[in-house]
Amino acid sequence: MASSPPSTPAPSTNVKSAMRTLDIIEYVVAHGTGVVAQDIAGALAIPVSSLSYLLSTLAEREYLLREGRRYLPGPGLDRLRAPSATVTLTSRVGPVVRALRAEVDETVSFMMRKGWEIEAIVTEASAQALRYAIDPGHQKPLHCLAAGKAILAALPDAELRQYFTRTERVRFAPATLTSERELRAAITQIRAQGYAEAREEDTAGICGLACAAMIGGEVVGAFAVAVPAVRYDEPLKAKVVELLKRAAASVFSAD
Repeated sequence: MASSPPSTPAPSTNVKSAMRTLDIIEYVVAHGTGVVAQDIAGALAIPVSSLSYLLSTLAEREYLLREGRRYLPGPGLDRLRAPSATVTLTSRVGPVVRALRAEVDETVSFMMRKGWEIEAIVTEASAQALRYAIDPGHQKPLHCLAAGKAILAALPDAELRQYFTRTERVRFAPATLTSERELRAAITQIRAQGYAEAREEDTAGICGLACAAMIGGEVVGAFAVAVPAVRYDEPLKAKVVELLKRAAASVFSAD
């Protein structure tokens, strides 16, 4: 956890509008088969009233093309658009991570499994002075982060048995879950409620929430939000969980 001054100031209204416009373009380009306005609003947490105006303007300028209810990349993006085969998962989730961070102003990441560890692929730090900092490429064991537990809960039972057989789970903080019994109980709860929670299980003073993202029935990673314990309360938790579920659904619904 870092306490240095934030590197990114809170955006003004004009800057926020510009960021939303760019996020919409990047999101639509990353989902080349087209997306409906409802999916865009849910994934990027943009009010419908604002989104309608932005979509109309982008379509008018031919940056987006509207076919029925779906929006696709328009001819105005031809010089910028990468071939669909080269669009990476990172490109797809990047706009969603940035939108989540703008909505809650807490550190947001998309993480992927690497063996029995989890790696931060895309991360956007909170602009608040007291915040959790994690760099892209940083890896931690699956059991100690909310994102890791969300991924464990999404694994098939046979693969989960391999995990417990092959790993030794280190305790990073007093609240870290290390035993198979504890983790299986947590996994059962995660599967029932649809999200994972970690209260100071990796770093003292930091709480995390996460939802696994699925494509084609397989887990591809997890969206996660890290919050200092002093700001972690039930209203914020409820808001973050709703946004995380929308983010995870946006990845699934595009395929």
